[in-house]
Amino acid sequence: MPTNQENKRDLLSLSDVTPSEIQRLFSRAATLKKAVKTGTVTHTLKGRTLGMIFEKPSSRTRVSFEVGMFQLGGHALFLSSKEIQLGRGEKISDSAQVFSRYLDGLMVRTFAHDNIVTMAKYASIPVINGLSDDFHPCQVLTDLFTYQEKRGSLEGRKVAWIGDGNNMAHSWIMATSKVGCHLTLACPTNYEPNPKVMAQAQKEIEAEGQGSVQLTGDPREAARGADLVITDTWTSMGQEAERERRLRAFEGFCVNSAMMKEAKPDALFMHCLPAHRGEEVSSDVMDGPQSVIWDEAENRLHVQKAILEWLLGYGLEKKI
Repeated sequence: MPTNQENKRDLLSLSDVTPSEIQRLFSRAATLKKAVKTGTVTHTLKGRTLGMIFEKPSSRTRVSFEVGMFQLGGHALFLSSKEIQLGRGEKISDSAQVFSRYLDGLMVRTFAHDNIVTMAKYASIPVINGLSDDFHPCQVLTDLFTYQEKRGSLEGRKVAWIGDGNNMAHSWIMATSKVGCHLTLACPTNYEPNPKVMAQAQKEIEAEGQGSVQLTGDPREAARGADLVITDTWTSMGQEAERERRLRAFEGFCVNSAMMKEAKPDALFMHCLPAHRGEEVSSDVMDGPQSVIWDEAENRLHVQKAILEWLLGYGLEKKI
């Protein structure tokens, strides 16, 4: 097991991966996906273990990581925060050091992003952000892979984010400099992305020399001419008390057939799920020909397997 902080990598946000690393991950994900279809999966992570800490409930994240480790020959342990010492007040730094003696990697799904940052700081094993209130890198890497699988490179393409300026929006903002897309976010007043995330993304856009991000309050403007339209639930976990207020604020932001007509005829629609049909997206769009949500959901498994191999198995010194 890794014991030296300097020799391990984490995936806390998309700032932790370079454009070339993303393409290598996608190439490996495509190979791993094909291997499942042809029955030629190899146990590249045989004997490796992944601890999965859940403070937020999950279905896709848990199943995809657990199945992914199994398919690669490793073992995943579900660790509810209510059942381990973190739920009884043990410091994150202490838990991180103990887990590092048992495991080869950690996947953490939590509320405060600082929890994952602290876990990574004190763990001598790789830490993967399975979702935090600030970022959802595994999902957006999957979205990028799914678009590339269906339509090719996103470089120079227009992406429309319609809805809440949440963790998914933040990760899409950070993705622009990695793939060179032009992102327009349509968010209601008071529900825009965090300005610090916008500022960080702008620095990375300038450093990479590609991509752009802009904000608007008009969802139709964002969708106009888009190659990809994305949305997410308006009320995320932990925001249930705000539901009625949010429904009023997001009136007119539902991605329906009329809004999709503003996009290009061959535009794709994505949603990370779970979806609230009739709120942020209409059923005819979800189940329509432009929707790739089921492929998007499946691809979580394959992209995350590539991430697991990279961080837990091969390291930087070997090709992904």
